[in-house]
Amino acid sequence: MRHRKKGRQLGRQTKHRWALFRSLVTSLLDHERIETTEAKAKEVRGFTERMITLGKEGTLPARRRALGFLRSKAVVSKLFSDVAARFKDRPGGYTRIIKTRRRIGDAAELVAIELVTRPDAAPAKKAAAPAATASAS
Repeated sequence: MRHRKKGRQLGRQTKHRWALFRSLVTSLLDHERIETTEAKAKEVRGFTERMITLGKEGTLPARRRALGFLRSKAVVSKLFSDVAARFKDRPGGYTRIIKTRRRIGDAAELVAIELVTRPDAAPAKKAAAPAATASAS
């Protein structure tokens, strides 16, 4: 029985699982959108939210905790300068999960996990909306 044992094991041993989470969170904060399986995305979401909250704190101990988890110093500096500034007024819910497709090989449900406010995605949605209504007329 797995009573009171939260989290998914994902068929990996503990150290491999933690390495996977660390690399996925680092990639997500670096690229601001990644595609992975649904189970991995749901697990990574909590770690990402925690790292963004550390970035919003902005203190030296918070930066050291982020450096202890994330794989790249450049990503940590981006987190504390750029990403944290975008979410300063938001109390939580920094990521979204969008179902995309099924993987060809094993039919795994793939999703895109992304940050809610992305600087490159906002103008693209506004530009695409008028073109879609113009072609529909």
